[in-house]
Amino acid sequence: MSAPGRIALATHSEHKAQELRELLAGLDAELVSLADLGITTGVPEDGATFEENAAAKARGYAALTGLPTLADDSGLEVDALDGGPGVRTRRYAGEHATDAENNAKLLDALSGLGPERRGAQYVCVLALAEPGPDGEVALTSVRGTARGRIATAPKRSTGFGYDPIFEPGAEAPGGRTLGEWSAAEKHAISHRGMAAREMAAILRAR
Repeated sequence: MSAPGRIALATHSEHKAQELRELLAGLDAELVSLADLGITTGVPEDGATFEENAAAKARGYAALTGLPTLADDSGLEVDALDGGPGVRTRRYAGEHATDAENNAKLLDALSGLGPERRGAQYVCVLALAEPGPDGEVALTSVRGTARGRIATAPKRSTGFGYDPIFEPGAEAPGGRTLGEWSAAEKHAISHRGMAAREMAAILRAR
């Protein structure tokens, strides 16, 4: 950015906030979470696409904070489910479902399918909303994807979300899930890592 400043991270998830801080660590800006700012208000995520949801969150929290705001909307698209759960990834097993409940529902939906029919991809859209002095908001968005497949059972994981059952494309069927990769390995190939590197380049060019 043109001068050091603060960028709000539009998420109530400490996992996402931490990942974004790690991925954008080289920026000359302070990345502050909604918790840091004392914001507990939610912004509706009722868009039909990741792009719509990310833009809504970026604009909504920029209005609440008055800061340039970076929003993440991400999820899992499974080939055998025609791209589902998609934008309902976090709420796949119910509005307040846990990661374990979401994972269990997905494994049940794919029960009996071989590895060739378990293809999936993680998708991340990052949207940056920048309030201007005239009240207008400039919006920039980027997308990252990471292909892989859904494992047949969860494995011990240091990750979150669907990481315990997502095998990156570099792994053979039955290999390590993303949750078993180190943070550095994950950041190098993940959907959020790809999107964050592209967004970081845009911010540095300002």
